[in-house]
Amino acid sequence: MTTATTTPLSLKELSKKPEQLAGGHRLCAGCMHSVIVRQVLMAAEQPVLASCATGCLEVATSIHPYSAWRIPWIHSAFENAAATASGMEAMFVSLKKQGKLPADADYRFIAFGGDGGTYDIGLQSLSGALERGHRMLYVCCDNGAYMNTGIQRSSATPLGASTTTSPAGKVLPGKLQWRKDLARIVAAHNIPYVAQASPHNWLDLMKKVRKALAADGPSFINVLSTCHRGWRSKPSQAVAILRPAVDSCYWPLFEIEDGKLTITYKPKAKVPVTEWLKLQGRFAHLFKPAPNEAMLTAFQERVDFEWERLLRQESCGL
Repeated sequence: MTTATTTPLSLKELSKKPEQLAGGHRLCAGCMHSVIVRQVLMAAEQPVLASCATGCLEVATSIHPYSAWRIPWIHSAFENAAATASGMEAMFVSLKKQGKLPADADYRFIAFGGDGGTYDIGLQSLSGALERGHRMLYVCCDNGAYMNTGIQRSSATPLGASTTTSPAGKVLPGKLQWRKDLARIVAAHNIPYVAQASPHNWLDLMKKVRKALAADGPSFINVLSTCHRGWRSKPSQAVAILRPAVDSCYWPLFEIEDGKLTITYKPKAKVPVTEWLKLQGRFAHLFKPAPNEAMLTAFQERVDFEWERLLRQESCGL
């Protein structure tokens, strides 16, 4: 896989590029969706066309008659952002074959979806687009619940999190299931590029975007996104709260390039996952009045298991 770039990934050079997502949108203060979109679009060197699934990002950036998008952009329903992006890509290929676009026309197609529209409602659409081999990038902005419709659990919601449909109380200690391993599911489609990233490590994310857009086929990046309403955290901690998620290895940063896995960030000192959980009100019930040792131990053991599995997979060159 080759990566054609012209703008160096330095803050000085990137600051000279125009913003493709305008300010003045209605996303909450402290929401990382806009930061993710800005980083993704700024990393792109080619003209980009995007589709966007129903969700916080779509609702808050396209309130009629306004739009914060400075690129060609189309709203899709919850379930079909990937199908829409794949349709745009297919039309582009057809128009070039018909001579209606120059032979050297070079566009990139990106679909944005939240975890509800990706892990759950849009999984069929995503799988179909990946299987058909469309040259498009799918970016999942994963804040771990259906935030804009009332903070209901999704299959991306972490174990033990309290949501409106997995409320912590006398009956439940929060969500009982581990989150779906979407990156592994996507990788099973044997597409050229799959990655997991976090916007607090912007350079890692933008390098992955460039590799994804250069891939000769479908690509996918799962990005952790802070939601202070659902996470019950402080908006001012939007970036800082992502660091312990990565340093605890709850959200490891890796890429799978042509089937080979590489961990792109290894913490010098792996911190307990409680360092991340304690910063969020959705896990407060696990610590008060006394720590829920069984749930916290299960959480840490699953994080350790997944991290060790990644290390083994990398060492085996798989």
